[in-house]
Amino acid sequence: MDYTDRAYWNGLIKMSLSKFFILCVLQTRPMHGYEITRAVERTTNGCCSPAEGTIYPVLREFEQGGYVTAYTEVVQGRQRKIYVITERGRAAFQVAVEAWMEVTQCLVRNECVTGETAAAGTGCQ
Repeated sequence: MDYTDRAYWNGLIKMSLSKFFILCVLQTRPMHGYEITRAVERTTNGCCSPAEGTIYPVLREFEQGGYVTAYTEVVQGRQRKIYVITERGRAAFQVAVEAWMEVTQCLVRNECVTGETAAAGTGCQ
């Protein structure tokens, strides 16, 4: 593992953000997997575009945890699994927003990142 390789850090961040943005885009409307991938890509201006091998395990995890429900619909003779965010999923997304905002504020205030000294008591929790 090369921790000086930006690709490592980008991959780690994108993996974490994929779950966040999947919940985010599902708040707008129910979608099938490919639509979710494209919506995440659009929402993040291409910064985060979950691969097929990533999105379906996450959706399965969300479904098993009660964060999304799914139903099957037939379009042009093909079955598609449509995912719908639940109230539990909406609550999880709000917690995620708060957590990411805290981390973002920590990065902005952190001396080792900005080169400036943070005020006492404003460190990361």
